[in-house]
Amino acid sequence: MPADLAERFHAFLTEMPHELGLGEEDAAAVLDRYYVPEIEYWNDGICLDRQRLIDHVKPARKNAVSVRIEVHESLVGEDVAAARYTLRAVMRKGKTITTEIYLFARYAHDGRIRRVDSITRMS
Repeated sequence: MPADLAERFHAFLTEMPHELGLGEEDAAAVLDRYYVPEIEYWNDGICLDRQRLIDHVKPARKNAVSVRIEVHESLVGEDVAAARYTLRAVMRKGKTITTEIYLFARYAHDGRIRRVDSITRMS
């Protein structure tokens, strides 16, 4: 397991949303930096695989103009991490979507995430 897991987890929480939601780099390339190809991303009881995550990027890039992340708490263990954070996205029509996220991640040996379990609350 890479020694910089805490740094990688912080980047996952704070940089990846900008890269995916606002960036121009290929979504698959961004996802592959953070996730293993066989990622299982469980969000509110729904499992998203790599392709479903990629498919989610296009509408996000079309509609979001800014993203702000505030990490309230995070914990990192040997191959696991958890966080409670808030993501605020300003949409093209001016509406702000605020999502409170509780996320638990499991890491593969190469330092990329292999599974996510998260629950969200939007306001």
